[in-house]
Amino acid sequence: MVTSDRSHLPNRPVISRRAALSGMAGTLLLGACGGGDTDGERTTPPDPAPPLRVEVLSDRLEHGWDVGFLPNGSALVTQRPGRLAVVGDSGTGTVRANFDDLLVRGEGGLMGLLVDPDFDENRRFLTCQTHQRDGEAVDIRLVDWRLSADGRRAERTGTLLTGLPVNPSGRHSGCRPVLGPDGNLLVTTGDTARPDVAQDLGSLGGKVLRLRPDTGAPAPDNPMVGDPDPATRLIYTFGHRNPQGIAVREDGEVFVAEHGPDVDDELNRLVRGGNYGWDPSQGGRSGYYDESVPMTDRERFPDAVPAVWTSGDETVAVCDATFLRGSRWGSLEGVLAVTTLKGSKLLLFRLSDNGRSVRRMWAPEELDDTHGRLRAATLGPDDALYLTTSNGSGDQLLRVTPG
Repeated sequence: MVTSDRSHLPNRPVISRRAALSGMAGTLLLGACGGGDTDGERTTPPDPAPPLRVEVLSDRLEHGWDVGFLPNGSALVTQRPGRLAVVGDSGTGTVRANFDDLLVRGEGGLMGLLVDPDFDENRRFLTCQTHQRDGEAVDIRLVDWRLSADGRRAERTGTLLTGLPVNPSGRHSGCRPVLGPDGNLLVTTGDTARPDVAQDLGSLGGKVLRLRPDTGAPAPDNPMVGDPDPATRLIYTFGHRNPQGIAVREDGEVFVAEHGPDVDDELNRLVRGGNYGWDPSQGGRSGYYDESVPMTDRERFPDAVPAVWTSGDETVAVCDATFLRGSRWGSLEGVLAVTTLKGSKLLLFRLSDNGRSVRRMWAPEELDDTHGRLRAATLGPDDALYLTTSNGSGDQLLRVTPG
């Protein structure tokens, strides 16, 4: 997400309530919590949380987009301009790889990353990337790679999935893969800033896709797996604008962090076959990308899945998300960590047990406007939280632990 995507829309109608800012140091409470079927809990200030320790592991990145971990503990980092880095005990190294067909434009480039769980045996990892031919935008693809034994080179071995729509400007290209609780691959896709894409079941944009990680075939129990259209068979949820974060809770519930147009950033809980209500075409009546419509339009789509949380009249540009796990986190174990771009802070959410509302939400002062725009959020094999900055130069890989 770039700042130009968040231009103010005058007189924009909003459906969420105005954000409320608390006066507590290091704490931010904002937005509306629990769009529906809540468990009766209200948003309250958080219990005292441990201070956080933030270490800079590298400052040699440029728009670090995603982070995955290799068996030796090193971090593999994708960078939007088309570079791969390995950050380990010996510093930051460059992985040589051929990105000649990469479209680096606007929000597009080298994006999401997934290291194969069987990396020890196959050296495989997967990237989301925008694809061009002769300088023209073609699509967004999931590409298979194999990392050399010395970790210095990556060889492209195939393409898992093609045909994700792309905007020539690169707008709303966001694409992030994660393994779901059942071993299927979940992939978030942006709507490419086109009016009809999110609600079009024949398009792979504005969706969360669910596919087999080895073949790219639709998961056999996808909600529309019997449809004659190959694209529709891949869809798990639809009606999204630009979800760039996806996190799996220990109980198997899956949540996405989604960019709103100017306000109303959202956290959404995935419901099989759910429509999340974004429709800038206004039911096909508008041929232009009308961003004045609600993020979750329950008037047009009464069955649309309500957001778990929305930022209300504020915009923070939520990005990636991951759950904190492991005993080292103490009272923070199970909390959802969400990065923000425009907000330049980390947000922590304690969700209700049923996942339909937010009990508490705050911004720890150690990561509140201290490192600029924050993009990736990944839990490492040591249960530490790893973040990337996305400021454009001298970008960092951060390691966050309880202090």
